[in-house]
Amino acid sequence: MTESDQPGLGRREFLGLCARGCLALGLMPLGLRDSGGLLAGAAQAKVGNVSNVPARYFKPLAAREIKCLLCPRHCQIRPGERGLCGVRENVDGVYVTKVYGKPAAIKGDPMEKGPFFHFLAGTNTLALGTAGCNLTCLYCQSWQFAQRRPEQTDNESLPPDEVVAQVQKYGIPSITFTYSEPVVAIEYVLDTARAARAAGVKTLIHTAAACNEQPMRDLCNAVDAINIDLKGFTDKFYQDVVGSLRTVVLENVKIAAASSAWLELTALIVPGYNDDQASFRAMCEWVLENVGPDVPLHVSRFFPEYRLRNVPATPIDTLKELRKIAFNVGLHYVYLGNMAGDPSESTYCPKCGIKVVKRVGYQVTNEALDLRTYRCTKCGLKIAGYWVA
Repeated sequence: MTESDQPGLGRREFLGLCARGCLALGLMPLGLRDSGGLLAGAAQAKVGNVSNVPARYFKPLAAREIKCLLCPRHCQIRPGERGLCGVRENVDGVYVTKVYGKPAAIKGDPMEKGPFFHFLAGTNTLALGTAGCNLTCLYCQSWQFAQRRPEQTDNESLPPDEVVAQVQKYGIPSITFTYSEPVVAIEYVLDTARAARAAGVKTLIHTAAACNEQPMRDLCNAVDAINIDLKGFTDKFYQDVVGSLRTVVLENVKIAAASSAWLELTALIVPGYNDDQASFRAMCEWVLENVGPDVPLHVSRFFPEYRLRNVPATPIDTLKELRKIAFNVGLHYVYLGNMAGDPSESTYCPKCGIKVVKRVGYQVTNEALDLRTYRCTKCGLKIAGYWVA
């Protein structure tokens, strides 16, 4: 049986996955309320449920070795070995992905958790994440599966066509690849996105964008929205804390900004590591020059995790000062993340200052946004975003 022939989840099984821990969000933005059950539980299947689907983005070498072309590491992999990400293997000279259709996490999330604030605001999304990552972030927020091999995680069997069929059946408007790095599962992401687009379903990814140019362009052409982590703005931070190259990420941000996909950016602020105001200002100036003032920037609060559990949570005053810097540089939409209930969660018109979309945690209400024109109802300024399907 091939991977595409494997049975997907039936109606009962899918509803069971989706209903675990079900919760209500209250008011939906734009005056809408979710009419169906909200996905909220993480799927757990069996440990060792992996795939052996041919991978893309590689170059065959002599003696059945393979050079991976997915990310700048360019891992050279001998038969029986894998690259640093742990999910792409040389099987006797054939490059395969072990996570195709094998998510380690399936959750029903509000769109704002993405975080995506200017794309289908207030709707629900099916959020997926697989094992593995090509980064070594010391503060990894999903280390339980992102920093493990797929043989060590509980993986569901959910091939692309089944993902799309199920979300379409139950009225979920989008699929988001998140929690771990979508790049290492790129074949799964691309095939799902293409099937979703044909069915009128949107696909989103939250990525660190630490990949080579061609894979990034392919992702941008396939998905509808992208959130890219700007993890810091110094080469040292990227090398010592993240295990990546800042220059590669910046080039990929520019590729995403020039594509048709909606773009948002996230900066997680770690005290003592990337909270320097001068570096943050330089980052905002770079964003303004290379992306423009209308890209939403999420400045998020860090909480101790993984190998940085000795580092305290980001002081709230620090985040508020950085938000002021971003506004002073000229960015129009700057949000504070992981601070539920703070006024900085809401969207304000850059021209007249009125609150156009109110957010309190994951409760979202349209207050002054004309859904026909995406304009502020007070001054008429167009509010950047993709607000309704």
